[in-house]
Amino acid sequence: MDKNSSLNETIGAVLFSGFELLDLFGPLEAFGKLAEAGKCRIVTVAESEGPVASAQGPLAVADYDFERCPPLEMLLVPGGIGTRREIENQPLLEFIRSRAAKAQIVMSVCTGAGLLARAGVLDEKRATTNKRSFAWPVSQGPRVNWVREARWVEDGKFVTSSGISAGIDMALAVIARRYGNETAQEVALAMEYEWHRDPGWDPFAKVYD
Repeated sequence: MDKNSSLNETIGAVLFSGFELLDLFGPLEAFGKLAEAGKCRIVTVAESEGPVASAQGPLAVADYDFERCPPLEMLLVPGGIGTRREIENQPLLEFIRSRAAKAQIVMSVCTGAGLLARAGVLDEKRATTNKRSFAWPVSQGPRVNWVREARWVEDGKFVTSSGISAGIDMALAVIARRYGNETAQEVALAMEYEWHRDPGWDPFAKVYD
């Protein structure tokens, strides 16, 4: 992929009540280093603009509602306890379907894969999710080729990661793919983060087997 084609693209992060803080802000910290350099723009979107409560309590603010959200080159869907309720949220599922069809990269962290699966966008795709809660996302997508042991999985434009902190490794892998490995390494160093580069590295699959 032409690395220059990714400049000035917009990354949209989906918010819903009960989202997991690190699912969202771990990847956004990584992409935020690029935003600081003017290489991308990050926006947050929810069914309604304004504050949205995380699973841990602190609020995040949605910049846009679904109707006003600008075009997105990349879409990020976090997980969290709220995903159990949001699988019945048809406006959210339709937003995911419509934006996933147009996006160049669609990412999920943890049980966010359950929302992608419920929306039908992962059908016939390889994907992974949180190993502690593996059964629930799997139940939302019987036509998904679920990978039991993986830190993250890439299948075309769909990139799904395991639980919580795995989203940071996934984000760095996406940055390497679109902006180059050197840029991803610079981001990891700036974050003082020990980047796990092997998508198959997954000790937690064994813990929760």
